[in-house]
Amino acid sequence: MKALVISAVSVFLSLGGAAVAQTTTVVVPGEVKTYVQKQETPSVTFEGDVVVGTPLPDTVEIHTIPDQPDYGYVVVNKKRVLVNPKTRAVIEVIQ
Repeated sequence: MKALVISAVSVFLSLGGAAVAQTTTVVVPGEVKTYVQKQETPSVTFEGDVVVGTPLPDTVEIHTIPDQPDYGYVVVNKKRVLVNPKTRAVIEVIQ
């Protein structure tokens, strides 16, 4: 009985943590998205899926956005992608 209760509590806590982690969102200013959509930047090829949280390798050049040091962008696999220039992690894939 003790093992069953401990297992149930473990599952509950692990699911609760996952739910909290999934609710974190980044609100990107509209002017950042507008700027990125207007840029004529060649696409680079990236193996695998580009999703939020994916770190891009050092070989991918991240372009800066004027007056927006917290955001960078890249066109990957023909999709415009907002990136955190410090961590190189994908913030948002613009559709």
